[in-house]
Amino acid sequence: MAHESFEDTEIAEILNENFISIKVDKEERPDIDSIYMRVCQALTGRGGWPTSIFMTAEQKPFFAGTYFPKKSRYGMMGFKQLLNVIHEQWGNNRDELLQSADAIVTAFNNEQGSQSQSEGSLIEIAADLYKDSYDKVFGGFGNAPKFPAPHNLLFLLKHYEKRGEEHVLKMVEHTLKQMYKGGIFDHIGYGFSRYSTDRSFLVPHFEKMLYDNALLILAYCKTYEITDDLFYREVAEKTAQYILREMTAPDGGFYCAQDADSDGEEGKYYVFAPSEIIALLGENTGQAFNEYYSITQKGNFMGKSIPNLLKKQSLSNEFVPYLSKIYEYRKNRNKLHLDDKILTSWNSLMIAAMCWLYRVSRNVKYLNAAKKSQEFIEQHLCENGTLFVSFRQGVRGQQGFLDDYGNYIFALLALYDATLDNDYVQKAEEFMKKAINDFFDEKNGGFYLYGTDNEALIMRPKESYDGAMPSGNSMMAYNLVRLSQLTTDVTYEAVEKKQLDFLYGESKQYPAGNAMYLIALSDYYEPVQTITVVSQNREDLKELPFIVPLDCIIKVLDKPTGEYPMIHDKTTYYVCHNHSCLPPVNNLREIDW
Repeated sequence: MAHESFEDTEIAEILNENFISIKVDKEERPDIDSIYMRVCQALTGRGGWPTSIFMTAEQKPFFAGTYFPKKSRYGMMGFKQLLNVIHEQWGNNRDELLQSADAIVTAFNNEQGSQSQSEGSLIEIAADLYKDSYDKVFGGFGNAPKFPAPHNLLFLLKHYEKRGEEHVLKMVEHTLKQMYKGGIFDHIGYGFSRYSTDRSFLVPHFEKMLYDNALLILAYCKTYEITDDLFYREVAEKTAQYILREMTAPDGGFYCAQDADSDGEEGKYYVFAPSEIIALLGENTGQAFNEYYSITQKGNFMGKSIPNLLKKQSLSNEFVPYLSKIYEYRKNRNKLHLDDKILTSWNSLMIAAMCWLYRVSRNVKYLNAAKKSQEFIEQHLCENGTLFVSFRQGVRGQQGFLDDYGNYIFALLALYDATLDNDYVQKAEEFMKKAINDFFDEKNGGFYLYGTDNEALIMRPKESYDGAMPSGNSMMAYNLVRLSQLTTDVTYEAVEKKQLDFLYGESKQYPAGNAMYLIALSDYYEPVQTITVVSQNREDLKELPFIVPLDCIIKVLDKPTGEYPMIHDKTTYYVCHNHSCLPPVNNLREIDW
């Protein structure tokens, strides 16, 4: 619509004469996007982008739709015709439109969320739903388009750890391997595209998003931890290499996204003809490279080929030395637009991903990247304990939403797990208390999308469904469970219970749509391993983040207590799991993790 209508002189004249046009960036204003997407879905039966909303000056919507062509075709009303009809109705039937708008707003504000006492059966129901929708041939879940949704995989990995169901682990492994082998992974420059348009993960929507790559790093790291298969760690490191090379600002923030289009064509940047590779690598090496990555004369996308490994039964590093040459050629051949906004919410997910990757690889560059991004947020996206949404070219966006707080607390807890620096826990607690004060519904449970200091809109939604990213409410449930298990602050327990009960009511109709909440629920009913360390020597703790499981709760005491005495006057470890504890030890390697 941007090219067909908004840049069209005729359409622009109609808009400028009769309407006030506002284009909304849904990353900058998720509150507006959430509210009016719900309106669009209610009025039309479907949603999606672009979303076109017509409303009064009081923000009250009376008409909604998604895509409109410039001129009417195939039974679709054209945007020009629609504008003229709405202008005519506004002039002749304004009272009816205003009554309709009032009725829509009233209906949405009278909606009541369902509340229930949470219990653990949802976890098993969700696991069965994933099993039922699993694609046994190509991996992933459901039909095309296939989104990575790595938080679903993280839930299944959690379920495998607690139930030991081998087929659940195999579902995750098959999916992660197929995604890597497919064209959704960029085999030349690394990193994952947003989703696959087909069932086999071959043809992606070529846009690369920071949050997808962050969540996928988490999933590959966790799978590596469980399986000890280096393949998963290597994919996580390749993805991180892409982020550090192409998506990281000089001062440490992570950029938002790279476009799918080059020179006005989707995917043009990523595809090759066999002759291009042969010209770069020579006849013999070029042909072998083309055969390995399925780059053919016929092609698999618009007459050219997306490099992929879907036909390969075994993978090789034979051609890795040639990738840098092809990468440089590709960079100079076409240009990709970089969305260089730095978003608090998405940066926070990548901070956590880098922390996990540091812990499974022991490579300090990942921890340094995480710390730099956190320092960037602290310097540019935080003021007096308040988070802000975005930063670009010296300009800071507006005050943060629930996702910003939920994901940033998640990041701070991951930094603590990687460093055992209690300052990160203290910061996490400060932001949690701010979020509870500004966003939490004390009466009914659940966190509102926007806080008391944000702009007031026609309704105040609570988002609970995990889409491409976990919802802010799911992340808050996870954070509350971890903080209540990590700290001695009992104030979290009441909020934690209300939050779990609220999300239980929201998710019980389709629990597979709330994977991150299910992880929190699982850890609430069956707590993860907790290790309490009594140590007066920080050097003894250096190995701890690399030895314990990624989701282990680590408590550090700098002096013995009555409950946790020091054994033999040495650093002492107390390991507990699911309400039972092992005898204290002085050497963590004595523990069978």
